[in-house]
Amino acid sequence: MAPVAGRPGLAPAASWTSRDAAAYWTSERMAAAAPGRDNAPGGSASASGTTAAQPGKPAAEPAKPAAQVPNTAQHFDGVPSVGVLFSVDGDARTHHCTASVVHSPHRNLILTAGHCNPGTRAAFVPQYRSGATTQPYGVWAIEESFAYDDRGTTGDKADLDFAFATVAPAEDGRSLEEVTGGNILTPTPGYANDVTVIGYPNVRNDPADRAVRCSARTARLTGTRELRMDCGGFYGGTSGSPWLTDVDDETGTGRVIGVIGGLNGGGPKGPHNDRTSYSPYFGGKILSLYSRAVRS
Repeated sequence: MAPVAGRPGLAPAASWTSRDAAAYWTSERMAAAAPGRDNAPGGSASASGTTAAQPGKPAAEPAKPAAQVPNTAQHFDGVPSVGVLFSVDGDARTHHCTASVVHSPHRNLILTAGHCNPGTRAAFVPQYRSGATTQPYGVWAIEESFAYDDRGTTGDKADLDFAFATVAPAEDGRSLEEVTGGNILTPTPGYANDVTVIGYPNVRNDPADRAVRCSARTARLTGTRELRMDCGGFYGGTSGSPWLTDVDDETGTGRVIGVIGGLNGGGPKGPHNDRTSYSPYFGGKILSLYSRAVRS
């Protein structure tokens, strides 16, 4: 398999496999791609879903001490069904968004925010471990993405800020969901819900480079058809983080009723915007998109 010129060992997009993704995204490359340098994510998302740096939640100042924040996400080791997106196309050379595994007939589907376009040679790393020589649940090549063309992060376009992607099987033929388990895509039952939100902030504002988790009560984002939740610690990089209900403590999976995304890419503009996150309301539009993705 001939590598792409200028990127030693990088397979052509047309033949990109999970084996290729794992071979390219070594622990050294993952470490070298750490944000906080010239290509750091966390810029404020525009209406087109792009940023001056990377797609994701708007950049925020580091949080003040936890005592001044009513609810703050806690670092933890993560769960197999939630991980990060890595991409090698354009400027997206680091893990710039969060994604989660969603149950599907082919057991190969992930869910993220619509503005988290991973590129044509991208990988999903479940339960990502920064600096690990071997990732606990492997590195999976993304095959095809599914999102609405008119999605965005302003006005009614923000209500469509979600996307699915299929991933290639592992080298041994196993499917992603067979390895990690999956969450059940569920229409949002209303604006008030008790949720657990899991995501991966970038190291620009969270040097730990670990998963964070928060349990919170959602409410309606005033003037929109979106949800909001208040919990500190969800910096840039957490776009696409699943909002879960009915979480099974043993498997870490549940029903996914939202993702960090929507207006402004998933949060308010300005200082300390890590403390409030938004999600599109899951209704007929996301179910229709899911149906298209599972028919692929």
